[in-house]
Amino acid sequence: MTQFYKIRDFSALISDTFGFFQTHGRNYFRNWLLLNGPLLILLVVMFVIGYSEFFSQITGAAGDGSSYLWQEYFEENQIMLILSLAAVFIVFLAASIISYTFPVFYMKRLSETGNKDIKADEILFDIRSNASRFVVFFLGMLFIVAPVFLVVIGISYALMIIVIGFFMLLFLLPLAMNVINFLLFHYFHTGQGFFQSLSYAFRSQFNYANFPNRSPLWKYWGSTFIMYLIINVITTIFTMIPLVIMMFRIFAVMEDGSGTGPQNPLAGGMGMLFFMTYGVSILVSFILMNLILVNGGLMYYDSRTDLHRNVDLSNIDAIGRNEA
Repeated sequence: MTQFYKIRDFSALISDTFGFFQTHGRNYFRNWLLLNGPLLILLVVMFVIGYSEFFSQITGAAGDGSSYLWQEYFEENQIMLILSLAAVFIVFLAASIISYTFPVFYMKRLSETGNKDIKADEILFDIRSNASRFVVFFLGMLFIVAPVFLVVIGISYALMIIVIGFFMLLFLLPLAMNVINFLLFHYFHTGQGFFQSLSYAFRSQFNYANFPNRSPLWKYWGSTFIMYLIINVITTIFTMIPLVIMMFRIFAVMEDGSGTGPQNPLAGGMGMLFFMTYGVSILVSFILMNLILVNGGLMYYDSRTDLHRNVDLSNIDAIGRNEA
């Protein structure tokens, strides 16, 4: 049984994240795949089949020394390409909505129902019920959080010429990710407004509400950094495979002096393998995102010290009833 509302140190945040999936992973991913699996498969298929042709045309034209051909191809198929882009954006947005809200509603229900198995239709009901709130959340992220984030990251990049920018990025990226995760969890857990949730998300990175002399900053930062490092290593393995395939094909074309070799490095079965591998990397990225979101959820429950005592008292009452 997972206890959500409690103080966790750095090692507990890491171990409890993996422990969560060890205990609830089967039920979690079964529901996650039921809701998000068809969208992700469709997204991968659309990328592999639709965009492989588009990128092959560009690469093939560049390989023939006829760069104007891809412009002609774009003009002749402009409507189709615009519709394809719109379709991919819609599917990607739908998959992102489920990917980001599923862990929030799953952990919320799990913490409220005593760790019983959650059903997919319960999560789907929560997502539908909060659709309007998610629109507000999306707009707030797009027009408020994202611009501030881009300005701060831009300043950090500019300061990399004097080295300090590197350390600023190293500190700010996990911090920003934590603020966004806390904003997401608090916004959908409490029903508070976007700005109230954003304020809590930022303040809770530095202080506990009921323990002003204690700061959770470094354990939150370190936990996110470790999770991001794990995810980055795994996704890099998948993204490196298509890059190696691409480089292999490019060198093969460059070394072929007979004029009869393949002029398009993405043509044929090797090109399809490239796009299929890249599509799988997208799927893996979405799956691994659950790791950092669940970790963010455990940090959020750690920060809600106002609810820890209530949970402890309810557990004591439950023990008393069982003994009676």
